[in-house]
Amino acid sequence: MKDDKNKTRLHMEFVTKLSALMTAAFGLVAALAWNAAIQNIFTQFFGTSTAIVAQLAYAIIVTGIAVCAIYLLGRMSANLTEKAGK
Repeated sequence: MKDDKNKTRLHMEFVTKLSALMTAAFGLVAALAWNAAIQNIFTQFFGTSTAIVAQLAYAIIVTGIAVCAIYLLGRMSANLTEKAGK
């Protein structure tokens, strides 16, 4: 009986870790795809991507978008946690 519980727990842990790894991998692929798309958009507006102005503008705008997205997701998470606690 105890051996079955250990196997089940190990299996659950394996599936959980594999799920986290797959999520991170797909997130990286999506991030790289967005990176390429945004760089191409900036190249059209600012010229070649080697121009320092284009690189700085890209870095600043992408950082701003990332900060806003993380902030909004944090607020959504806090709201859901609060609602679940009530």
